[in-house]
Amino acid sequence: MASSLPNKKILVVDDNQISLNVLSSALKPRGYEVFTAVDGPAAFTVVLQEQPDLILLDIFFPPDIFQSGNTWDGFLIMHWLQHMGGPRANRTPVFVISGAEPEEFRDRCLAAGAADYFQKPIKIPELLDAIQQIFNPRVSDVPLELVAISNSNRLRI
Repeated sequence: MASSLPNKKILVVDDNQISLNVLSSALKPRGYEVFTAVDGPAAFTVVLQEQPDLILLDIFFPPDIFQSGNTWDGFLIMHWLQHMGGPRANRTPVFVISGAEPEEFRDRCLAAGAADYFQKPIKIPELLDAIQQIFNPRVSDVPLELVAISNSNRLRI
């Protein structure tokens, strides 16, 4: 099915190569352009160069002993996106995908700016549905305030 819309770009950030491969394999056949990163510095490079439309982000990463010596985690990456990644990066939705206990981390991730939280092992159909909702929300999912503004602006044009 050909589309005149550009492919949506998704950045997958995880230090586990198997997770990167599984997610890439699930996303690419659906027309998404997929970029991968194994740590914070690599993720920042991709964000600045490619300006992804969505980021799938693990929480925990090993220490960055070769570059900065920092211990990167998903919270630090989300903080960077909100404060240093520029206006486009600040609006890029982030889905956290983690094997961490959801009772302990779900609310913390959402409070830090994540749009959603998915527990590993990931249920690919649920993730794909959530991605579809981010890129193509149903009219019933759009807040009424936005519908009213959109309709009133359309009438003025």
